[in-house]
Amino acid sequence: MKLVTFTYQHHTRVGAVVDDAVIDSFGNAKIPCTMIDFLSAGVAALTAMQALIDSGEHRLALAAIKLHAPIPRPPKYVAIALNYADHIAETGKAQPEYPSFFTKQSTCVIGSGESIEMPKVSDKLDYEGELAFVIGRRCRHVPVEKACEVIAGFMIANDVSVRDWQARSPTMMIGKSFDTCGPLGPWLVTADEILDPHNLSLKTWVDDELRQNSNTSEMLFNCYEMVAYLSQAMTLEVGDVISTGTPSGVGVKMSPRGYLKVGQTVRIAIEGIGELVNTVIAEPTVFYP
Repeated sequence: MKLVTFTYQHHTRVGAVVDDAVIDSFGNAKIPCTMIDFLSAGVAALTAMQALIDSGEHRLALAAIKLHAPIPRPPKYVAIALNYADHIAETGKAQPEYPSFFTKQSTCVIGSGESIEMPKVSDKLDYEGELAFVIGRRCRHVPVEKACEVIAGFMIANDVSVRDWQARSPTMMIGKSFDTCGPLGPWLVTADEILDPHNLSLKTWVDDELRQNSNTSEMLFNCYEMVAYLSQAMTLEVGDVISTGTPSGVGVKMSPRGYLKVGQTVRIAIEGIGELVNTVIAEPTVFYP
């Protein structure tokens, strides 16, 4: 099932994508309006959504709705650094002994089709195509062999990075957390539809130029190992997003630098999921009181 968070006629709710249509759950008491509540409801919500799909009714054209990130404000957004050998090689760094995680603040999250803003304070804006997964059950101390049971589904992430601000702090957090630097989507594909998350083609284009071309089989630490490692330290909650790292081909390591420019479009495709597409615009002038 491809689950989405979307807005239609000023109402935001959860739906499912079938071909070029969205199954509309509006007014269905068995289907919660937010994705976190939907995932928390478990089998009951999934069964109710499947019944809507099977009815052949309650359909809206995909082009008629406003698509959001599947989890518009994740409780936690955790990402791993240096998880593909070819990316480690292009950075010139040593292969890590343990997974190295950093956080992205949830206010950076946007959906497919929304704009990435070029910051007023930097022009060193970069892309990172990644597989991300979402936690579907509150959990702690999860064994590797049980980790698949707590993953609700998978989506595409663009770990957009403001490189000079990233370099200012060992945690990298501020350079990873600028507003609009967290595109997620286009939808959440439930885990039962991804037979092997560790053998998926991953490609990133900037406009028509292929920049990244890899496979999730190249990850050093796989999704289940990440769940096991993180859950030793913290409780993972429904809706937490974990992004699994990027392969080689990032703009900062190109010669000359391949930083993003206003007007360019980043398109990331992952096998079995779809495409995440975002265009770069200049950061608008907004003053807050």
